[in-house]
Amino acid sequence: MVHYWRTRSIGFGLEHLGFLTLKFPRIVAAAVIALTVLAASQIPRANVDGDLMRIFAHSGEDYDAYEQLSNTFGTFENDIYFLVTSPDVTDPDVLEALRNFAFDLELNDFAVGTMSPFTLRKPTDTGGSVPAVPEGMSSREEVAAALSDLQQNDPLMRNLITPDLTGIVMIMFPNQELTRGDGNKEMIAQLRDLASQYESDKVHIELTGPPMWTAEMLYAAVNDQVTFTVYGFALGALIALLSLRSFWGAILVSATPFLAVTWVTGIVLLFFGSFSFLTIIVTTLVLVIAFAESLFFIFNWIAYWRDGMDPYKAVDTTVKVVGPASALTMLTTLISFASLALTPGQGIQEFSVTGAIASLLNFVCLMTFLPLVLKLAIRLGFKIPPKSSIVLTAPMRVSWFLAKRFSRALATAAIALTVVLFIPYFLVEPRFAFEDFVAKDSLALDAATEIDAGVGGVAPIYVRVPLIDAAPEMTDADFETVRKIHEIVEKHLGQNKVISAASFSHYQDSGFTRQDVLDSVGAFMKRRFITEDGKQALVTGFMPTIIASEDLRRLVDDLHAEIDAAGIKGTEIGGFRILATFATENIVQGLQLDLTVSVLVNLFLIGFAFRSLRVATATAIPNLFPVLGAEAFLWWSGAGLQLTTVLSLTIAFGIAVDDTTHFLSHYLHARREEGRDHNEAVKHTMERIGGAIVATTLILCSGTGIVATSNLPQVALFGTLFVITLALALIGDVFILPALLVAGGKFFHPLGGIRK
Repeated sequence: MVHYWRTRSIGFGLEHLGFLTLKFPRIVAAAVIALTVLAASQIPRANVDGDLMRIFAHSGEDYDAYEQLSNTFGTFENDIYFLVTSPDVTDPDVLEALRNFAFDLELNDFAVGTMSPFTLRKPTDTGGSVPAVPEGMSSREEVAAALSDLQQNDPLMRNLITPDLTGIVMIMFPNQELTRGDGNKEMIAQLRDLASQYESDKVHIELTGPPMWTAEMLYAAVNDQVTFTVYGFALGALIALLSLRSFWGAILVSATPFLAVTWVTGIVLLFFGSFSFLTIIVTTLVLVIAFAESLFFIFNWIAYWRDGMDPYKAVDTTVKVVGPASALTMLTTLISFASLALTPGQGIQEFSVTGAIASLLNFVCLMTFLPLVLKLAIRLGFKIPPKSSIVLTAPMRVSWFLAKRFSRALATAAIALTVVLFIPYFLVEPRFAFEDFVAKDSLALDAATEIDAGVGGVAPIYVRVPLIDAAPEMTDADFETVRKIHEIVEKHLGQNKVISAASFSHYQDSGFTRQDVLDSVGAFMKRRFITEDGKQALVTGFMPTIIASEDLRRLVDDLHAEIDAAGIKGTEIGGFRILATFATENIVQGLQLDLTVSVLVNLFLIGFAFRSLRVATATAIPNLFPVLGAEAFLWWSGAGLQLTTVLSLTIAFGIAVDDTTHFLSHYLHARREEGRDHNEAVKHTMERIGGAIVATTLILCSGTGIVATSNLPQVALFGTLFVITLALALIGDVFILPALLVAGGKFFHPLGGIRK
């Protein structure tokens, strides 16, 4: 018997881990306890890193260009914006209160610099500088006149003072070292507390900018994880209860997912130190996969027990029969995760490695912990539960009726539909939308759009300009180059939506040198206009916070074309939005290729495992159908190929083939071990495990369906697409696969080396 399983196993011998559990239960139990203690010790460190740059890090030349730009000039990408609104900004007392707020902001421990109407200075005739907003004003008229003059004539003030003088924007530049880890959370808490001290019935202060969006994302991600775990576990247990019609049976099913999630959470924290908003999804996937596999295992165990087998012997038999199929399903899921590593990018790589580790740990938990728990349950007096509800078995009766009567028609229709679905597969295009990465109902995003409408904006686009003369004070020729680019960018973004060294022309017209003007803005801000060595300058434009990816690509193309037409060479356009849009397109195209590789490799693996090209042929249609159907939904809905949608398709495919694998494994067992003919083996398999297939799919869909309620649109879309793919996979396994097998007739008779 041992020789048989070694030479004919579809699990490539990995199920021997289960055999070791049966042979050395105490040693394996000790190892399970040790791994559990290790994993549990890491859980108090649990945290989520919401840094979007983690997704795009090391993803290619777009990221490298952005990193170089950031290191050279510093950027506005991590700044915090304060939108201060009041109908009484021109009241001298209100103005002075806001000045005090600006000064307190500058003294904040997390600030390395600030910019506001109160911190900016302008040059004087004596060679020094004075506050841009004069001190000591005593009347509304005086304040209004001073602010209006600045708003209309000073280039930076145009971006910081609203035209109607009811709003002022202040910007704080955080110390990036201090905001690492929990620093960002502490900084925001301090800033909110500071703002609250200056708020009143007449003064309202809103915070926005990337750090705020990150904080909202983190809050949503943490809440999601709690929700996904609690409700996913509860739904899985409920479906197990309804499927087995046994309270203690549901407890047995739930034990493995609980331990698997503990293991995965602890090991991921041990390796990576934190979750990202992508890798945190893996724990939910582990939960539902573990529920599905555990329920499938217990369904088979109870079936053998119900057939009259000794319950202890039924556990051993289930390990031997289900173990190889579970090993193969683990490999298909692991390959789906691992295929993602073909695409560069730190976030994708971490998701790939995390998923691969999780798949392996899930299988180890199933082959070690579950057999031990089942034997313990028998010893404690667990009784065989009643037969499964007819709700689970009814679809299989309908399926067999259709397969027996209309197999060729169903098979032909399924093949034709699958072929047609290749059309949207080639039509659907990559899409990136920044708002999909920000929490729904984001107050910070609302504040950002208010700033967009009133003054400059919080979505910068940068043009790096090489300077020929390399003079720190900028020569006339280099200044003219900067001025031309400034005008080109302003033409596309709108008046007062661009800042650069050319913004200060009116001061030069008044007799001040460029050196005077650049020195007056301070060393920190000067760096955002020109490098210390005078070899590079920066022109910064401010786009709308929400801009479609196709509009952004068009903007970049137009800017490149006009700059080239002006005869200016060597410029480079960048920024986080540029990086995210173009890098996402490249990453998504890579992930689409990964999906194709995953599908082909997994189909080959299944055929190789069963030692039959015919098996691979049988699995192709029912498993291509759900993936192509989901991509058709993306094309039809306009959602397009996004980062999480391709991830969802790839992983959902790896999971979707699980039921196909279990189906074919039981079919082959019925042919080889029980001597059944082709059609009888198909019918027996449907009766034997049909209810388990329906129940496990319900668990997978309900568990990942919770993800669709996420407050993060990208994560919610992941869950929605996952459910669609798995629901279509259920149709493929319950209706298409049996019809194909029956319609294939003699073609499938010699399956896996069987010749009768």
